[in-house]
Amino acid sequence: MSSATPTPENHLPLTPTVFHILLALADKERHGYGIIKEIEARTNGRIRIMAGTLYGAIKRLLERGLIQETDDRPDPELDDERRRYYRLTDFGQRVLTAEVARLEEQLRQAHSKQFIPGDNPAQAAVSY
Repeated sequence: MSSATPTPENHLPLTPTVFHILLALADKERHGYGIIKEIEARTNGRIRIMAGTLYGAIKRLLERGLIQETDDRPDPELDDERRRYYRLTDFGQRVLTAEVARLEEQLRQAHSKQFIPGDNPAQAAVSY
């Protein structure tokens, strides 16, 4: 492994699980269950990340410096003190931005081939 400073591109492509976790943290800090519920809500239940998958991914994201645990806590009467809250780091934000740009380029290429799928409401739910 090189001692060079990692760039966002070194982390691409992201797995679907990592992409959805980072996206869930893009607008606010969340605890694990909050991440799971946000992903389900944002994808209309099509993507469900199981707790074991989530916490394994969180461990790797912490190690890679893409997210960090935060000490900020909501009102103790509204929260369980055992919950851990996570947020994107600046580097995590740059990685997510790079991944979105990569995905946009893939979509541009698909459109250039006139491959434009229609809406398919019968898409199956996916669990990770």
